[in-house]
Amino acid sequence: MNHIIALITNNDDDIYCFRKELIESLINDGYKILISCPYGHKLELMKNIPFIYDNPEIDRRGMSVKADCKLFLHYRKLFKKHMPDVILTYTAKPNVYASIAAHQLGIPVINNLTGLGSVVHKKGLQKFFIMWLFKLAYKKSTCIMFQNATNMEIARNAGMVKSEYRLIPGSGVNTDRFPLQNYPDGGDGKTGAPVVFNYIGRVLKDKRVDDYIEAAKHIKKNYPQTEFNILGFIEPTENNYEVLLKKLNEQNILLYRGNQEDVIPYIARSHCTIHPSTYGEGMSNVLLESASSGRFLITTNNPGCKETVEDEVTGYIYNGEDVNALINTIEKFLALTNDERRSMGEAGRQRVKEHFSRVIVVKQYKEMINNILAKRIF
Repeated sequence: MNHIIALITNNDDDIYCFRKELIESLINDGYKILISCPYGHKLELMKNIPFIYDNPEIDRRGMSVKADCKLFLHYRKLFKKHMPDVILTYTAKPNVYASIAAHQLGIPVINNLTGLGSVVHKKGLQKFFIMWLFKLAYKKSTCIMFQNATNMEIARNAGMVKSEYRLIPGSGVNTDRFPLQNYPDGGDGKTGAPVVFNYIGRVLKDKRVDDYIEAAKHIKKNYPQTEFNILGFIEPTENNYEVLLKKLNEQNILLYRGNQEDVIPYIARSHCTIHPSTYGEGMSNVLLESASSGRFLITTNNPGCKETVEDEVTGYIYNGEDVNALINTIEKFLALTNDERRSMGEAGRQRVKEHFSRVIVVKQYKEMINNILAKRIF
């Protein structure tokens, strides 16, 4: 009988963009795969991969006790039906409710702490309750994979970690899927070819998209030969951005490109990716994919962002939540020659290949799964 490995997460993008190589590798090794995540069109891109599919209802950002209890019961029923040998969980609610359900059934769990998210900014009883849930979920897990050292220390100090844990380079990046792109011509922002900047990610206040917008307003006044793009979907709770982005588009301050299935063409025509987040990142895939493509990075000193950049070598790190610092950093970038920008982007590509390859992450998971199964057999 084939062993069943379950992957539990909250969106199809997580499966296709970040876990596909792990899934394919496990299948090649003879495992059956159970995937549980709400349906999305990215799953259509995996039709040639055989897996058992489960479509749960997850309110990713909601605080409904009823909805979360329903999700927990869904996972418990799913696991009793298929009895997977090992369960891999990703993102907050699957990490919590799938883990608790699995622990009750005696199924080994490997959690992936993709970031503490907005929890680190919460206060009082709400934060206490969420941290209590995390402790409850993680304390019986076989292993916890951490994406950055800061989150690992927070979790350890909070008493969440009771068993094995590992530090991995985020979700890693498939450097073949994100190859080195030719670097476009670019001037100084005032003359010559336009200089193109990208924000890639959810349009979300917590991601500090407002900082990017304010910086774009300032830079466009003094550097008319610049282009600022936003690529990503607007969170349903943040629908006020639709009107704002339309207005900014009409004023030629920035261009909202919507949610793109393939961001590679947009990365290819850009000179720099700006990631202003101070959100509780695990490890920013946006930055890793851009660096893999040979693009200069500007990001914050926030955990999950700063690790992707060697400051002054592959990009610039600035003090997050400081719009003036972001503006100054963009101006510093514009003062570079285009050859200097290209060279630093290529250094970033080399750094990703050495330290952030998805091959490293897949190897860590397979090693842990094999250890678990070996102990269960004997």
